Amino acid sequence: MRKQAAIRQSDVLSVLNDHDKPMTAYAILDQMKQDEPDLAAPTVYRALAALTDQGRAHRLESIKSFVPCRCDHHAAVPVLEICEDCGGVEEHDGTPLLPELSAISAHSHFNATRHIIEIHGVCQGCQA
Repeated sequence: MRKQAAIRQSDVLSVLNDHDKPMTAYAILDQMKQDEPDLAAPTVYRALAALTDQGRAHRLESIKSFVPCRCDHHAAVPVLEICEDCGGVEEHDGTPLLPELSAISAHSHFNATRHIIEIHGVCQGCQA
């Protein structure tokens, strides 16, 4: 029996929340296949697309992975710090940056539909 989309999204989000590092879609699929061996990749990709559209998860474009949203920022700017040593991701609300980002886009007549900022570096724990 097929699960409803909302339940599937909840399952995928649960897997993301259970891990402290970004996960690829296939890592999520592998985790979920432990309970559902017949699960296919398109099911996970559809759930991830819905979760990112809803702002409940973020796709880290630079490393092709996903993390759950940990901030409340409707129509805001998530700023994601990605540690290149441990792989951890820290999320911040970059709402104060929105006017400047909008001005940059307006200057080039670009119609931005969403803003996500990724910052790569080394976290405090890895610097020690």
